[in-house]
Amino acid sequence: MEKQEELQEPGKLRQFVFAIIVNLSSVSYGFMMGWQSPSVPQLQNPLPVVGSEPMTDNNISWMNGILCLVGTFATMLLLVIPDKFSRKRFGYMLLLPMILSWLLIIFATEHLHIYIAKALSGITGAGVFFLVSNYVSEISCDSIRGILASLIGFSLNTGILLAYILGGMMSLYHLAVIGAILSALFLITFVFIPESPVYLVRENRTREAIKSLNRLKAGNTSAVEQALSHLQLQIKEVTSMRSAKLSDLFRDKATIKGLIIILGLFFGQQFAGIFAVISYTESIFQMAGSSLSPNTSSVIVGAIMLLGSFLSTSLIERMGRRLLLLISCVGTCTCHCVLGAFCYLQNLEYDISAYGWIPIAALSIFVIVYAVGMGNGPVVIMSEIFSRDVTSMASIVGLTMCWAASFVIIKTFADLIVLLGTHGCFFFLAICCACSFLFCFILVPETKGRTREDIVNELNGEVQYEKNKNVKHIIETDLVHATHV
Repeated sequence: MEKQEELQEPGKLRQFVFAIIVNLSSVSYGFMMGWQSPSVPQLQNPLPVVGSEPMTDNNISWMNGILCLVGTFATMLLLVIPDKFSRKRFGYMLLLPMILSWLLIIFATEHLHIYIAKALSGITGAGVFFLVSNYVSEISCDSIRGILASLIGFSLNTGILLAYILGGMMSLYHLAVIGAILSALFLITFVFIPESPVYLVRENRTREAIKSLNRLKAGNTSAVEQALSHLQLQIKEVTSMRSAKLSDLFRDKATIKGLIIILGLFFGQQFAGIFAVISYTESIFQMAGSSLSPNTSSVIVGAIMLLGSFLSTSLIERMGRRLLLLISCVGTCTCHCVLGAFCYLQNLEYDISAYGWIPIAALSIFVIVYAVGMGNGPVVIMSEIFSRDVTSMASIVGLTMCWAASFVIIKTFADLIVLLGTHGCFFFLAICCACSFLFCFILVPETKGRTREDIVNELNGEVQYEKNKNVKHIIETDLVHATHV
């Protein structure tokens, strides 16, 4: 009966379309992340496209470092934005750093312009993760919330792959023009999506909330009334929903445990080693004896990662979040061990030329299993395990951890190679993945097909919900048995 009602729930297609539209911002941000890889040769050319001198390797590393550092502080600044701030208004504001970043690259004459553009990209990234994760969480029904939340990873990788492909065919100037066009496309389509009904109900704008729910529920009156009553009841019961504070993240066992879970997941996501593997894509292909160009290698990896994101979106409601996370941790750990062992044998000058396919296979498998679990999983889990009143605040704290961990791994990885060697770094990342597996196995609950309230109750240690379900099942079974008798 529950499955039948779930399938008949109206508005799923509309919610999916609106989630795709808001994720155009993720595609645009992915393009911002991806343009650097194919454009580095142009920036380091003896006659660079920007500035009078070519950029050094240290300059290039700071481009990513600035993005992550500014993204960390920008995410922390989001703490001052109250929950009653309009999601659509925030989306319009987000376009400002997005467009300015591309304009700076288009008209850049000095390296400083590129650095400022990267800083604006960090602000954009912080805003995109906050907007998409919260908006999708607030417009989607429980049955498809996981699928819609996982779209952000697919959208990001789409933007990155698009930048890799176009970057190999055009100049940085034309690449920036394409990026500006993508931002304009987001603006044009964003106008047509509804405001978050959670925000409207919170602001006592009931008529507008009904209009929004009508669009989200395909005009189904009973579904709109049920959703509106549910939201109003939630806000009435949770008095802190109007002005969630940082201290609210420590108010009860469920919220504290949820915070620990998302902090651990985002830390594990960054220390799974995706940056290291992408950075050493060219070297891994060279180890295999490949003659492919660096840009072609990047395009191949980007395509594989996009495939992994697609698989994640397809499997997340079939296999569940927890299982995919565990598979991802085991897979990434194994791939790091294989790459580390291959590099170690190379250092010992063993003849392993006949096994050159192994590092490419390990790289390909790593990218897929990372995207399937650790790539999308933390964002999906984050959208499901908190009460609605603290979801935004918890998202900001979790994303701050994500940015900070990313900055640490980017700026320290070169030093780790000097200290541990390339093989030692891969073994270190394998240990991090093993720790993430234990963390997920012990602490992360399965959230597939469950209501937010049920998940929060489990984190609080309450088993009443499951007992009630079991009692209801027993009573229904007894009634059926009695009828047959």
